Amino acid sequence: MSTSTRLTKETFERLQEELEDLKTRGRIEIAKAIEAARALGDLSENGDYHAAKDAQGKMEARIRQLEATLEDAEIVTTEAGSGGSVEVGVVVALRYDGDDTEERYLIGSIEERRDGVTVVSPQSALGQALVGKKRGDRVSYQTPTGAQLVVEIVSVGA
Repeated sequence: MSTSTRLTKETFERLQEELEDLKTRGRIEIAKAIEAARALGDLSENGDYHAAKDAQGKMEARIRQLEATLEDAEIVTTEAGSGGSVEVGVVVALRYDGDDTEERYLIGSIEERRDGVTVVSPQSALGQALVGKKRGDRVSYQTPTGAQLVVEIVSVGA
């Protein structure tokens, strides 16, 4: 049973554009590269041919991944943590116990990635501990290695 991937509208649209580009321009370019490599002769020792086929396989895998993500996507709207709570699509600044440094995380799908911000899945231990909490809350969560960590939410929608 698959769970839906929660995406912001902007990310959903960006992924749709990427999918369309791969299914049109991408497939045409790969087909041309394979055709050009075939024209070079013996395919068994043809590095260009094998590289083009490898690129084709990776592109087709990305197309399948995008199709599955978009098919099961749930579009979420966030106004930088409406109500001030941590939600999918929101950037949150955290301070770990014993550390003075703030770290910023985007709660959401890896497809929501943004420069300079680490993405945390809302299904992860940290994500589950944060969703629904507000600025100033302290939450604890258990890491996959079994360590218990405590963080303070410094800001929501940073």
